[in-house]
Amino acid sequence: MQIPEVIKKLSIDLETYSSVPIKCGVYPYAESPDAEILLFGYSINDKSVIVVDVANGEEIPNYILKALTDDSVIKWAFNASFERVFLSYWLKRNYPEYFESYSILEDSVGNYLDPSSWKCSMIWSAYMGLPLSLEGVGAVLGLEEQKLKEGKDLIRYFCVPCKPTKANGGRTRNMPSDAPEKWELFKKYNKRDVEVEMSIQHKLSRFPVPDSVWDEYHIDQEINDRGILLDMDVVKNAIRFDAFSKARLIGTLKDKTELENPNSVVQMKDWLSSKGIETVSLDKKAIVDLLKTVPSDVADVLKLRQQLAKSSVKKYQAMENSVCADGRARGMFQFYGANRSGRWAGRIIQLQNLPQNHISDLEEARDIVKSGDYEFMNILYDDIPDALSQLIRTAFVPKPDYKFCVADFSAIEARVIAFLAKENWRMDVFRNNGDIYCASASAMFHVPVEKHGQNAHLRQKGKIAELALGYGGSVGALTSMGALDMGLSEDELQPLVNSWRAANPNIVQFWWDVDNAVKTSIKQRTATETHGIKFIYQSGMLFIALPSGRRLTYVRPKIGENRFGGESVTYEGVGTNKKWKRIESYGPKFVENIVQAISRDILCYAMRTLSHCFIVGHVHDELIIETPMNARLDAICEQMGRTPDWIDGLLLRADGYETEFYKKD
Repeated sequence: MQIPEVIKKLSIDLETYSSVPIKCGVYPYAESPDAEILLFGYSINDKSVIVVDVANGEEIPNYILKALTDDSVIKWAFNASFERVFLSYWLKRNYPEYFESYSILEDSVGNYLDPSSWKCSMIWSAYMGLPLSLEGVGAVLGLEEQKLKEGKDLIRYFCVPCKPTKANGGRTRNMPSDAPEKWELFKKYNKRDVEVEMSIQHKLSRFPVPDSVWDEYHIDQEINDRGILLDMDVVKNAIRFDAFSKARLIGTLKDKTELENPNSVVQMKDWLSSKGIETVSLDKKAIVDLLKTVPSDVADVLKLRQQLAKSSVKKYQAMENSVCADGRARGMFQFYGANRSGRWAGRIIQLQNLPQNHISDLEEARDIVKSGDYEFMNILYDDIPDALSQLIRTAFVPKPDYKFCVADFSAIEARVIAFLAKENWRMDVFRNNGDIYCASASAMFHVPVEKHGQNAHLRQKGKIAELALGYGGSVGALTSMGALDMGLSEDELQPLVNSWRAANPNIVQFWWDVDNAVKTSIKQRTATETHGIKFIYQSGMLFIALPSGRRLTYVRPKIGENRFGGESVTYEGVGTNKKWKRIESYGPKFVENIVQAISRDILCYAMRTLSHCFIVGHVHDELIIETPMNARLDAICEQMGRTPDWIDGLLLRADGYETEFYKKD
């Protein structure tokens, strides 16, 4: 077939089938032997959308297949990682002559198309502060063409296995011929998705994503493609140990309480009530409070129930469900998952919120789980769920003859805010590689504080103040951070807030200078600047221009009134309930966004400088790198600690450790 014109741009949307649930991630979903394309919708150079009915035997034109590996053709899709990864497996399986990968043989990305010529309108939407769903973006932008609402039902019908019944003849999958009218509607749905995706691009064309951010996206896709190796012996045995442990705990609780289901909140509350103990909740905090006052026999029951409530097995199950044929878990990181800062969000296994490990014999515990000896584990550890929880990180391992070099920035946010605010005493602490918690306590209480020396007891107060108060937090922030649980009294909290703010006047001034700059920009619909940060009101949006050249976006900002009767800034965004709503903000909160965004940009800069290494993961300000045994950790830390030229003068430091399995050092 002759190519109708030179293809510069290809907009794509796939409708697919796989017996593997998509919640396991696109990589195992697409890797499944029965995975196939049902419909292939595409547009060449923003022209009319064509839908290829692959399920009914129509073939995708050869020139389209060639374009998929042509670096000069930019491929667009909404959540493009799905299309790229699925097409990678599909091409390898059906048209191997058209498949081409990237990187080197030692890398583990060989099954995937090069992401460098792919762009994602979902990422563009996130960059503009918009929702991460096609339906949500279309609604917020008021697009003429909206995603068809019937889509979810059609996907459930055609794209996943169905339950065999007498009515459907016992079939386990619905085919186009089983519902021709639904199939025709599905084709319209596929066509509409491409049209909506193109409309988003058109609507946002005045606000292009910087090339530097697309470069970061491509590094992100490479890290997701590379994946991280799982020790499946640890994973499978941990799941088995958890089942044994839960059965034992339930048996013991039944003996102690005579309850039919001691895991039931209602039954356990009734049992406690029979003991004269009333409680509204049985969550973690409520049980900790109850343990302070209840008799020992009740405390024993509550402690056992705490063990039963440990959810570590869910992480192991996510590992088992998401692992690819080569033993690696992929797709763990959502680029621009937090659109107020541009930081990543975790997906599937969620590396961003893994439990920490504090047991001293971590390696020994791991070896016991790997060996599968539950009885030995039961002898050595009173709380098996807790031990398994602490071992979750250790299931991530480097490939044979390699090691992990784990490196992270030291106090990155504290360094950034001190630099921006010009809080020079803090800069001196970092310049001299001092302990910021000790230095903060010393500045607050006007006495020398040493970690293991004089006034060491004040370091904890310095630490809690540093963690809670940097972005305008007060007594409530200290309480949420666990100040009372750490032994501070309620009477100490407000003086602690006052002391921290008095010791950091330039940071406090920074909050309110930003607050004023934001409000002035919105009121006067103009550009303002403070502390090297620019605030720009344009086309009904507030942009914050960062030193890196990247922008943060706040949709439809306006000045309102807060609950105290003062001025506040509100804007539209995705709230904590994941719904689009109006969100209130103020100076310290904008400072938090700015500092976290700059910290994120510094991490991206480090990823670029270390892109020749096999980065397999990252958590907050930490990089996990799979390296040959002769790689030098100090060289990695030195490279990671280089300051970008766009923030010259910021003092950075990266520290790290080497390990044969991932852990919190």
